[in-house]
Amino acid sequence: MFGQPETDLMRTSGLRLRPNDLETIMGIPVLEQTILKAKGLSAEQVATLETLGMNGKADFATVGSAETLVEILPGLDAAVAGRVMEWAVGAAPKAAAASSSTERMIIDSADAVYCLHCKTRQPKDYKAGDLCPSCGKQAEPVQSCYWCSHSGPGKFCRSCGAEFVSLSEFDLAVLLKREGVAKEEIAKRLHDMSQADKDTLWGRVKRPHL
Repeated sequence: MFGQPETDLMRTSGLRLRPNDLETIMGIPVLEQTILKAKGLSAEQVATLETLGMNGKADFATVGSAETLVEILPGLDAAVAGRVMEWAVGAAPKAAAASSSTERMIIDSADAVYCLHCKTRQPKDYKAGDLCPSCGKQAEPVQSCYWCSHSGPGKFCRSCGAEFVSLSEFDLAVLLKREGVAKEEIAKRLHDMSQADKDTLWGRVKRPHL
C-alpha cells in the first residue's frame, strides 16, 4: 500500500517521519541521479557520493568546486567534474570577466602635458615654462625654432610645426635649411646622421661666408 514505507520506518526507528525525511534517507533523487549520469558520472560514482552523505543537488554547494569534486571522487575526469558543478552550482565567473570590472581605461585629453625628464603628467593649471612639481626641472624647456625663429615649449614649434632640435645642433639645422632641406626632414636627418657627418657640417657652419 502507498503508506507502507512510512509504516516500516516508524516500526524500526520509533519516529514519525515526514516526506522530506524519507528523501534524505533514500539519498540523491532518481531524477538528479539521471542528470548526474548524463553529465558523465558512473553509477558507482553516484553511489559513492551518497555514501559520503550527499542527498541532492544542494549538497554540491558544500563541495564548492570541480577540483574538490575530483579530490573526493578519485579517477573522475576534470571535464566531467566541471559539467557536474556547472549544473549544480552555476558556472564560475571567468577571470577575464572579473578583471575587466576592476581595470580602467585612462584616456588623456589632447592638451595633457608630461615632463620631458620624469614623464609625470603636469597639473591642469600648468603653463609653458613652469617647473615640474615632481622632479623640479622645467617640464617643457622653451626652445627656439631653426625654421621660423619663434620659440616655445614641447617637441614641435607651435608657429610653423617644425620639430625642435637640441640646442647643440641648432646651427646645423639652420645650415640644412639654408641648403634647401625640407622642414619635415631636418630633425630626422640630424637624428640619423653619424658624428663624422655632423663634424663635416660643422666645418661648413664655421666656414666664412663669401
